[in-house]
This record gives sequence, C-alpha cells and structure tokens, in this order.
Amino acid sequence: MKKHNFSAGPCILPQEVFQKASEAILDFNGMGLSLLEISHRSKEFVAVMDEARAIVKRLMKLGDDYDVLFLQGGASLQFAMVPFNLMKTDGKAAYLDTGTWAAGAIKEAKKLGTVDIVGSSKDQNYSFIPKDYTVGSEYNYFHCTSNNTIYGTQMKEFPKTDTLMVCDMSSDIFSRVLDFSQFDLIYAGAQKNMGPAGATLVIIKKDILGKTGRDIPSYLNYQLHIDKESMYNTPPVFAVYTSLLTLQYLEQHGGIEAAEVRNEAKAKLLYDEIDRNPLFEGYSVKEDRSLMNVSFKLTDESKKEAFDTAWKAAGISGLNGHRSLGGYRASLYNALPIESVQVLVDIMKSIS
Repeated sequence: MKKHNFSAGPCILPQEVFQKASEAILDFNGMGLSLLEISHRSKEFVAVMDEARAIVKRLMKLGDDYDVLFLQGGASLQFAMVPFNLMKTDGKAAYLDTGTWAAGAIKEAKKLGTVDIVGSSKDQNYSFIPKDYTVGSEYNYFHCTSNNTIYGTQMKEFPKTDTLMVCDMSSDIFSRVLDFSQFDLIYAGAQKNMGPAGATLVIIKKDILGKTGRDIPSYLNYQLHIDKESMYNTPPVFAVYTSLLTLQYLEQHGGIEAAEVRNEAKAKLLYDEIDRNPLFEGYSVKEDRSLMNVSFKLTDESKKEAFDTAWKAAGISGLNGHRSLGGYRASLYNALPIESVQVLVDIMKSIS
C-alpha cells in the first residue's frame, strides 16, 4: 500500500533522493567506499560541502556578501548561537513570540542579555501572527519564526526594521519565494524541506559579526565556522549529502518558484475542505494560515473513531496533531504530492 506521509518532521523527502542517498551509503561515487566511512576532508566530500553551500545561495539568489554554514545541534543550538554572536554585552534584542519554538529562542536569549517581546499571540494560544509592533534601532537584532509547525501559522510578510533581522525558517525554508536579502541571518533545521535530521543550515551576512564584545565559546562562534568552511569539526556527512541531493532535486524541478506554486495548490485543496465541511475546523486565523502545516480538529468528537480508522486504512501516516495542541496536523512539505492531499480530502468528505 502506498503511504502518504504527513509527518511534521523528520518528514517526507523525494524518493529519488532516498535512492541516491542509499546508494552512497554502499558505494559513494564509485570509490568502493561508503559515504559514511570516507574522510570528511577528502576531495570527494569537500566537493559535496562546497556544492551544498553554493546551491543554497543560488536558490535564494544571494550574493557573496552572505556565507552558508552546515552545522549540528539543530535550531535549538541556534537559539543560543544567535545572541552569543549578535547581542552586545550591554545590548538588547527584540523577539516576536509566535509559538513554542519562538518561546524557546526567547528563553535562551534571556540568559545572555535583555530581551523585549515586541509582539505575542501567546494569550490566544498562538492562533495568529502579531502585526502591530515596531522594532527600533535600540535593538541589536530582531528575531522571528517564519512558520509555526504546531499551531499552523505563518508570517506572510516581514517588518521593516532599523536593526538586524534574524529568522528561524526551520519549517518553511525553500517552500516559497521571499526576498531573502532582507534577512541578515537565517537558520533552519534540515529535517523539514531539506534533508534528514542532523544538519542545521545557517545563512549569514558576513559583515554583521565581531561586534558584540563577547568572548564566544569556539563552537558557538559563527566566524570560526566561516573561516573553517563548515569543517571546524567533523560535519554530519550523511545529512549534508542528503540535503545536497534534495536541493539539487528542487533546483531541477523549477526551484523555489515552482515549489511555491505546488505548495499553494496543496494548501488550498485542504483548507477549502476544512472550510466547506462542518465536521472540521481550522486552528489558526485564516489570514495567517501556514502553507506547510495545517492544524485542524473535528467539531464532533463522536466522529473521531471513524475518521481515525479511515485515514489509517488509506495509508496516511503522521496526521495526529502535536501533543500540546491535539487534533490533527497535515504537513505539506515540498516533497508531498498533491495526490496525497486528495486522499486525505476524500476521506474527510466521506465522514458523516
């Protein structure tokens, strides 16, 4: 039976990527050695790292004023690395509180300095994106989370600020067209649209570093990773290689522009059924609905057993909502075909 993977992450990737990655585990580039056993400093893997970093800038249309890093530790480590590298010893930062992961970033930043929460939707359980806020030049940087996987909200536009703009794009990176040059630093865990868990992408404008007056621990220092070209320590070779394969697949299939068209069609198909069908209700306000994560619930809990039985029987996986919110969550990442969304919609229509 065909499986329809709606998991929020680690998530679906193109089958072609899985095939090539599995081949590399057995024999990488005809070397007679596994990708997992070659030196990360061999010319073969250095070429992988160099191309992975280059393709990110091509897809995002960024110039040489940006550098690209592949690190470890997930977005959670970036919660600390950002303030270590950008918050001055006597400075402060502005944060937008839009969900669980934004709150996690705020918690870590508070350990290093003053944090002002310039906007929050916490009092309404993160069901919308705050909009009426300003970010002035008194801040060392502004931090936001572009997409909130648990609550199914997404920033549709970003504020004009008088300071550096930092964005956690872990769950919607490479899914829609943005002017990426408006950001001074972007970070994202790989395990959504880019690859398997284990690698973290950081895109950073080179001239923003070295201005905090802090003595930064070596591994947390972006400049050291830039100087070492993401090779300060042994990188997660499999995660980087699989990310490269995924980004090559994206580039070969029309880039971010084409992915956005596909993602909008998938989201429309599912949201239209949620709005049409009285048995279902979306979680977030309509204007802030995510293209990547559709959180919804039944309006009649007596239908839960029938609905759960039906979607599981159809080969759907990963549809249960996050434990903190409940209900259901359909993640529509780049590699999910619209046919899988149609299977889910057909099941929703069949429940009565």
